Amino acid sequence: MQQSQYGILLALIGALILTPDSLFMRLSQMDGSAMLAWRATLAGMVFLLIGLNKRGRSTNTSKHIFTKSFVALVLSQIANTSFFAFAISLAPVAIVLVAVATVPIISVILSTLFLGEHASLRSWGIILTVTLGIIISVYGDLRGDIDFNMHTVLGALLGLAVAFSLAINFIVVRQDRSVEFEIALGIGALIAGLTAFSLSPTATNVTLNSTLIISLTGLIILPLSFVMLSRASRYTTASNVSMLMLLETVLGPLWVWMVIDERPSNLTIAGGTIVITAISYFLLSERKNATPL
Repeated sequence: MQQSQYGILLALIGALILTPDSLFMRLSQMDGSAMLAWRATLAGMVFLLIGLNKRGRSTNTSKHIFTKSFVALVLSQIANTSFFAFAISLAPVAIVLVAVATVPIISVILSTLFLGEHASLRSWGIILTVTLGIIISVYGDLRGDIDFNMHTVLGALLGLAVAFSLAINFIVVRQDRSVEFEIALGIGALIAGLTAFSLSPTATNVTLNSTLIISLTGLIILPLSFVMLSRASRYTTASNVSMLMLLETVLGPLWVWMVIDERPSNLTIAGGTIVITAISYFLLSERKNATPL
């Protein structure tokens, strides 16, 4: 297997693991602040266990942890985890998802500025096609007109901040291959989760069933998916990783449809088809543009 193919495979598996996340969030019946508290805290503990175990098995234990790259990852994880919950509480989900869907575009811009990696016209075409598909898909989920008030605008801006923080995460891990990203993600998630516990009165007022369901996302889905997505960015470009991550946006509603029987609209299905077709073309064409591992 070749280098970029290996990274794309890791990103694809990580993205697919992430797809049922929204289903379990719905099934937990928790509000946004409670989900942030439980998901982030549990995921943070698993990130730390993975990172500390990896560090303990490493022969090079003299590596410094608290580097600039490490701090950048901690801050981006806090932003990514927290801003999404706040965005959802302020604006319609469709608006937030469209804002978050800009992450491949932001990744291309940051990769050009900081890594000198210029996206080809083919890559730009695929990214823009995927973004268009996401917009069509989430537009199909709209129920009634959107009231573009200050809350909606702020929610959209926070969604863009989530996209920016995700792109930063992938860029930093690609630029600094020695950074202990699992530990950084763990610390960032724990800070966000424990802060939510301290500020939200509803975080501890949950049922056992809700706790068990949300634990699946915090203990398994989030840690496994983000470790694989972050590790993938060491082998392929950040824009490739972030584009594959958008599979969660179109496949997530299918999980909800199968389990809760909430049928997506025809526009949602059409947009999802565009995204999956574009990503399938990307995966096939990448075989011709790989470098040896």
